[in-house]
Amino acid sequence: ADVGLVYGGAGIGVMGTLADAVLGAGGTAIGVIPVGLFSSEVPHANLTELVEVPDIQARKRAMYERSDAFCALPGGFGTLEEVFEAATWTQLGLHGSHKPVVLLDRNGFWSGLDEFLDRLVSDGFVKPESRGIVSRATSVVEVLAVLDR
Repeated sequence: ADVGLVYGGAGIGVMGTLADAVLGAGGTAIGVIPVGLFSSEVPHANLTELVEVPDIQARKRAMYERSDAFCALPGGFGTLEEVFEAATWTQLGLHGSHKPVVLLDRNGFWSGLDEFLDRLVSDGFVKPESRGIVSRATSVVEVLAVLDR
């Protein structure tokens, strides 16, 4: 698949490993990192492109503008914020096109959130047609299938 990576730019941890894999497979990896985080988030040394931005909000906007879709790995509050912001922007049409959000599930990590999203629809807080913006996949093959839709 011809898939590039746009991410937070770190050279360590899960995201650094992901960038290494993408680059090792001949793909492109664009890192977007706030200048103020250089001390805590060491930028990846071999990125195709490193985009420096002033703050977290500018980082998210730059990543959203450069992306066609979003895939979230298990993570914490920042990951959840990015998932919901990307989904909200798609729902409101702020991306300019439909940009799916896929949760790459490992050991059921996202199953509770998936159930919660269903509950939002059944309780009337999210329109049924918007539920499909966020989906859950258990393998990279499934993620790519969602992106090909």
